[in-house]
Amino acid sequence: MSLPEPTTVRLVDAQIPRSADRQLVQVAVGVLIRSDDAFLLTSRPEGKAYAGYWEFPGGKLELGETVAQALKRELQEEIGITIEDCVAWKTEQIDYPHAMVQLNFCKVKRWSGKLQMREAQMYAWQQLPVTVQPVLPGTLPVLEWFADERGFVGSNLAN
Repeated sequence: MSLPEPTTVRLVDAQIPRSADRQLVQVAVGVLIRSDDAFLLTSRPEGKAYAGYWEFPGGKLELGETVAQALKRELQEEIGITIEDCVAWKTEQIDYPHAMVQLNFCKVKRWSGKLQMREAQMYAWQQLPVTVQPVLPGTLPVLEWFADERGFVGSNLAN
């Protein structure tokens, strides 16, 4: 599974200082899509940066893991499902004050198991425009890509 290289870096909260020695963190992100085209967003758990913000589930790659392996492990750990397939989709780099991340987005249309929010987070199946707030800045590119794919007309992807 190969993902395209990101072409830009999105800067978040530019007014907050960053340390110069930050390493790029690779993150596998699952964009779960149901047959009705609704997609799953989960809230970030308490104790994490941007707690309460809504995002697509996933997590950091461990040493030696591929994006697909990390995504399978993370979705099992976080939300209790086993993905049956994932398709590499797009990549985006986000420069947050606390971390520089490369988000490796994969579309997931088949999984087994019942959703279990194992980190006390919330979840919501959404369509455009999303109704949950606030949305994590790293989630916005996906909403833009969905809008392009789906011919969504409207200026607000997140109400």
